[in-house]
Amino acid sequence: MRPQHLLLNRFTLSLILFVSVLSVSEGILNGQEGNTPAINQERGEVKVSEEVRKWLSETYIWDGHNDLPWALREKSVSVRDAKLLERQEVFHTDIPKLHEGGVGAQFWSVYVPARTNKEGKSFQMTMEQIQTVKDLVNAYPDTFALCGSTEEVLVARKEGKIASLIGMEGGHSIENSLEKLRKLHSLGARYMTLTHSDTLAWADAATDDSEHDGLTPFGEEVVREMNRLGMLVDISHVSIETMNDTLKITEAPVIFSHSSARAVAEHPRNVPDSVLKQLPANGGVVMVNFFSGFVVPESALIMKDMFAENRRLDELFGKDPERLKQEQARWRAAHPMKPGTVHDVADHVMHIVKVAGIDHVGLGSDFDGISMAPKQIDDVSKYPILLQVLRDRGLNQEDISKICSGNIFRVLQQAESVASRLKHQTN
Repeated sequence: MRPQHLLLNRFTLSLILFVSVLSVSEGILNGQEGNTPAINQERGEVKVSEEVRKWLSETYIWDGHNDLPWALREKSVSVRDAKLLERQEVFHTDIPKLHEGGVGAQFWSVYVPARTNKEGKSFQMTMEQIQTVKDLVNAYPDTFALCGSTEEVLVARKEGKIASLIGMEGGHSIENSLEKLRKLHSLGARYMTLTHSDTLAWADAATDDSEHDGLTPFGEEVVREMNRLGMLVDISHVSIETMNDTLKITEAPVIFSHSSARAVAEHPRNVPDSVLKQLPANGGVVMVNFFSGFVVPESALIMKDMFAENRRLDELFGKDPERLKQEQARWRAAHPMKPGTVHDVADHVMHIVKVAGIDHVGLGSDFDGISMAPKQIDDVSKYPILLQVLRDRGLNQEDISKICSGNIFRVLQQAESVASRLKHQTN
């Protein structure tokens, strides 16, 4: 080898070494651990391994929030006419996809819009939505079983059925009445989100003006009554102050039925680290939302104004549903979002694991209530893909089983125990 070639090769090797060190340093500066760059760089299509499929076969997905009942109502489609035994393009949810996704338990949302509070229709419409869930179960008795307790969930799973539980999305459903809260519980509701998009007379919402700096005394009574009933207190959609007040008052673990991590995507619907750090003491669980506007950082910035804009449009066109939809669609077209991918959802799960711990995270998709979902996690059949990403990031079978259903099962079981204790104290 000639001397000039030797010098050139040494120079080339030195340059390669320098670039390699620089790349690693850049990764560290960007918050990547030394053993994760390969995972963080590989955010493409995901194939589910036989190992992960086996893990899922030994547990099941318990999703915290699915809006199929409202999607049916919006489209004026009855449960039977929806033909859920066949694969549906118009819905995120159908029976074949539920089985393919490994769903074994589902909180069906009985959402009604916050504007119904002003019309005095919230309570009645919520009862109608509860009946829709019961119609769903009755229409497909071989697939679904209506459940109101962890014991009933175990029976449903033993029978190979999807345990179907009811969650209310918004305290406007009780129309400022503890008696109506009790009635809705007696009809099957097993959680209530304290607010939806609008601040109530007794609780501040995340996406509206603050009027109470959290909960009012009546709001505190609502939380205590939910503890007594064994109804999970859901603090998705509420302000940080309402989150903090609830965590101070509740005797049972809370849930976030469909929320994600604010440190990953800056949106008021997401949970800040200051609240995540309180969950180990409370025992609660954040069930991660899949909506692109909440989980994809760039899209979350666009969606910050969504609720305010929807409220404005609702005031203008709320009595003309078709015009309202047109105006909402026009706003979305003017503010295009990135859908993101399943990796964006995994970012939120892993952040919550890091800050709150593996015992305090679950899945709350918001399917059939969202206008956009990330690629490869865009309907109820795709949960195994998310589990594969979590496996690739280092979670083991026990961790993934907790995320799938173990954590939410424990939380509901603990809420039942608190209710039993409070009942005996009263007696």
